[in-house]
Amino acid sequence: MQEVLSQGEIDSLLAALTSGELSLEEAKKPPAPAVKSYDFRRPNKFSKEHLRTLEMLHQHFARLLSSFLSGYLRAAANVELASVGQMIYEEFIRSIPSPTALAVFSLNPLEGSALMEINAQVVFPMLDLLFGGPGTSTDQMRELTEIEVTVVKRLVERILEHLAQAWHDFYSVEPEVQAIETNPRMQQLYSPNEVVALITFAVSINEEERGFINLCLPYILMEPVISRLSVRQQFSRQVGAPRPEDMERLGYWLGFSRVELQVILGETEITVHELLQLQEGDVLVLNRHLNQDLDLYVEGERKFGVQAGRVGQNLAVQVVSLNGEEMNGAG
Repeated sequence: MQEVLSQGEIDSLLAALTSGELSLEEAKKPPAPAVKSYDFRRPNKFSKEHLRTLEMLHQHFARLLSSFLSGYLRAAANVELASVGQMIYEEFIRSIPSPTALAVFSLNPLEGSALMEINAQVVFPMLDLLFGGPGTSTDQMRELTEIEVTVVKRLVERILEHLAQAWHDFYSVEPEVQAIETNPRMQQLYSPNEVVALITFAVSINEEERGFINLCLPYILMEPVISRLSVRQQFSRQVGAPRPEDMERLGYWLGFSRVELQVILGETEITVHELLQLQEGDVLVLNRHLNQDLDLYVEGERKFGVQAGRVGQNLAVQVVSLNGEEMNGAG
């Protein structure tokens, strides 16, 4: 399809030909094709659509993490999604400061490992709060002790529980922490040129900005479920048939709902004079036969036909029909 020039572009071209700035031969030459540089060492395996879906997923994760950390640390903690992008594994490892808290974990049933890095400016205030301190930061960067590594592992396990919750509608995973390291240079899990998705969260504690939590998801780990990151795939899963576990959970919570039931014994019409003359012991004849079902209303709508009776010392009704239609085995 040929490009259509605007009137202004046509006027500029004619003016250049008239003034001699542009020769007729140059004007006949086709425009040079647009060239876009591409680095084969850094292939973009995650599309923009994939990254947008990851961004939506982990915005939810950030909200869950904020609530969890505030209660777990007993301090005002706020986690916000800072960025979502892709890079090669070597760049990610080189960008991590040392020492740091680097967790290697699996996302079963996905094969492979992912990484979560918590800056020292974040992990030390968290440890201080967990040990009963005020959560102040320290300028001294040091290696974690064995006790601190154990505490960090438990903290990361709780954080990953909320990651699995945020991923639930996307893909059900069971995270498992494999190791906690302080030197990122020792973690050569993948080839240097392996593409990874990097999700960065900004963390503040007690309204003071501390640092970042980085979540590294290698493409080789995400490849089996990469199609689920498509918006179309997400939409088709949402509008499809409900899963059995969702129906079971919905039925469980509906069981706690309260509904108003009313049984109408019958109706009759009397005059105002007869109403004023009513006394204790008077009998009103209702417009319903003795063997005719009573009407049971649920939230004001007629749903069932019932027969009156008694259970122990309590008045009761037995459902015998549905909206006037007989029911088999009603009890």
